[in-house]
This record gives sequence, C-alpha cells and structure tokens, in this order.
Amino acid sequence: MIDTTGELLALGLFASLCGTLMLGFPVAFTLAGTSLLFAAIGYLLGHFDPAFFLSLAPRYFGVMTSETLVAVPLFVFMGFVLERSRIAEELLQTLGVLFGNLRGGLGYAVVLVGAVLAASTGVVGAVVVTMSLISLPTMLRAGYDPKLATGIICASATLAQIIPPSTVLVFVADILQGVNQAAQLRLGNQAPEPVSVGDLFAGAFLPGFVLVALLLLWVAFHALVDPASCPPLALPDAERWALRRRVVVALVFPSLLIVSVLGSILAGIATATESASLGASGALLFAALRGRLSLGLVREASLRTALTTSMIFVILLGASVFSLVFRGLGGEALVEESLRAMPGGRIGAMAVFMAVMFVLGFFLDTFEIVFVMVPIFGPPLLVMGCDPLWLGVMIGLNLQTSFLTPPFGATLFYMRSAAPPAIPTGTLWRGVVVPVALQLLTLLLVWLFPALATWLPKVVFG
Repeated sequence: MIDTTGELLALGLFASLCGTLMLGFPVAFTLAGTSLLFAAIGYLLGHFDPAFFLSLAPRYFGVMTSETLVAVPLFVFMGFVLERSRIAEELLQTLGVLFGNLRGGLGYAVVLVGAVLAASTGVVGAVVVTMSLISLPTMLRAGYDPKLATGIICASATLAQIIPPSTVLVFVADILQGVNQAAQLRLGNQAPEPVSVGDLFAGAFLPGFVLVALLLLWVAFHALVDPASCPPLALPDAERWALRRRVVVALVFPSLLIVSVLGSILAGIATATESASLGASGALLFAALRGRLSLGLVREASLRTALTTSMIFVILLGASVFSLVFRGLGGEALVEESLRAMPGGRIGAMAVFMAVMFVLGFFLDTFEIVFVMVPIFGPPLLVMGCDPLWLGVMIGLNLQTSFLTPPFGATLFYMRSAAPPAIPTGTLWRGVVVPVALQLLTLLLVWLFPALATWLPKVVFG
C-alpha cells in the first residue's frame, strides 16, 4: 500500500495557509508559522527531513544580495517621489480639460494618464490614491456615473501592475530565472537561456497597451450608448486651446522618464537596476526643477520605500520557508503529477494554474501569490514545454486582474480610502466588473497569440 501521508500533509499545509490568511493574520508570520507547524508534524510522522532548512539561509541571502532586486526599492522610491511631485495632478488637470469637450473625455484622460504613470512609476498604490483624490471629484462634479468613474480610475491605476517598469514583474522575472534554470537542467539543457527583467518588461509592453486600447474603447462605448453617464466638460474653446502649452509641459518629463528608464533597458544600454537608478535620480531632478524638492519629501519617500520594501522581503522570507516545507513533504512532485494528469496536457495544466491564481487573487495579495505559487507551479509547467517569457507575462496579467477583483482586490481598498462616503462599496465593486472582464480578455488574447508576449523581446534582444 502506497503511503500518501506526506502528500496529504502538503495539501493540508496549502489549505491551512489559505484559511489562516483569509482570517486576516499577518502574511509573513502566517506563511512561516503554518509551514513550521506542518514541518514538525511531518518530522514526527517521518515524512519531513529537517535538512531541507539548511538551504534556507543561503537561498534568502542570495535573494537579499541579488543585484536584480535592487531595482525594486529604486522603482518604489521613484514612484513615491513622482507622487509627491504632483505629476499626476498636472497631467489629469491638463488632459482632462483638453479632452473635456468630448463625451467621455475625462475618462479618456484618466486612462491615458494611468498608462503614462504606469510607465513612469510602477507603483499601483501611489497611482490609485493620487488619481482617486484628484480625478474622482472632478468626474463626479461633471456628472459622471459613480460606477463608471470609479471603474475607470481603478482599471487605469492597475495598469502599473503590468506596464513596465513594474515591481511585480521584477520579482516574477527573478523567480522564473531560477525556476527555468532548474527546469532546463532536468530536461538535459546545460545552458538555459536566462529570463531577465528586461525580457519580461519587453514582453509585457504590447499586452499592456492592448489593455489600454480596450479601456479606451470601453469609455467610447459608454459615450456612444449612454452619453448621460459621461457628459462633456463645458469650457470655452479659447481657454481650451490656451491649455496646449500646459499639456506639452506636463507631458515632457513623464515622456523623458519613460524613454530613459524603458528605453535604456530595451536598447540594451542598461540593466533593470541601472535604469531604476536613472529613474530615481530623474524623479529627484524633476522635483527640483519644479521647486518641490525638500528634505521632508526625500525623508518621507525614503521611509515609505523602506516600509514597502521591508514588507515585501519579509513576506518573501515566509514564502521561502513555505516552499521548502512544501517541497520536503512531497508537494512539488504531487503538483507535477496532478498537472501532467490534467486533460489537454500542457493547455489543461496551464488553465488550472491560471484558474487557481485568479481565485487566490480574491483573497491574497499579489506578492503572496507570486512568492507561493510560481515556485510550486513554475517547474512542472516549464518542464511540460511552456515558454518562460510567455508564462511570466501571463502571470503578470493574471495578477493584475487579482489586484482589481472583488471582494479583496487591493485597488478597491485604495479606492475606498479615497472615495467619498456617499459612494457605497457595492458601487465600487460593480464599477470594476467590465475592467476585470477586459483584463481577462487580454489574458485570453495573449494565450491564443503568444507572439504578443514573445515577439518584442526577440526583436529587441535577439
């Protein structure tokens, strides 16, 4: 009789982890504490070898000293500095008024500003709060349907999750790098091609702007079918044309920042870390040129960056403990056997992975999902023949959807904190139904046409 105690403990560990996280316990301590408890049970039952923990310190030290991951605090710092420099406020005010004479004009402006900010900050929380505080009152005063207004803002803000530079994509690329090397060695390939942050940034570029186009079409559809939900903003033509200079000035710095950060990566001039350094320096320079650079601004941005980065890496430590225990209990082999047994082979296995990630996105944070799910499902999917670059972009799109999906999408909590009490939470949830559907459509398009994710990296990096 086959002893399945280890596999049952691995399943119990995963189920217990999801349950305790949904109860609201601190993520990092839940990941590590639950894993240690099941490791102790497995050891007592003779199904876990404590020697697995010997690799924890070298593994985590390798993460903490990774040059690639230095880009994370730098991109976070850049985002916070730009938030305090009021770049979003200036863009929204100028573009909003410029397009305001069109039905849905404010909606177009919010989507375009969301794309620009996504490509120049990569920090979702900063973007959604800033855009909510600035654009939501204006849209409501103009007579926009609250459901449509909040949906546009939330969807536009989450573009920072997929449009480079994205802090989530940095971690996905770093984890996939190690996972792909292990998978290729299992397949007998002694020199696997690296999955760099630059590759993933380039791969996410086209899908991100496909999503921007779909959001603009959604606003246009509302303007055509239900014009009362997105009325034009009355403004004399003379005053509107006078805004052209302000629009140009407001767009100059974000455009330069995007070109310097993404352009340096795609041109092969700089690594992701070097481009992040350039972006952080550029953000400080912009604040100085606008007369807004101060010791207080730098201090606040540094503290918020330290808090955000510390939270992420503490969660990563807990996730590392979980991965080791899950593997030690035989969970990784169980997952691979289960995926191989799925109808449809690789397609069925990928569908299960995407479905599990999407459901977990209802309850767990993006980084929690990345740190837990990718090391578990990544190796078998890559061994089964999935392109690592395509897989990384699919993960990014799925995680962006989870960031927006009710009831626990983080974007909704950010919006709830910034929206007036008169807008009920149910309105926020209904407002993101269509954006979630559009994100799922983008995910499907990338699934059916993998070249959307793989063509640009091959062109740029050969």
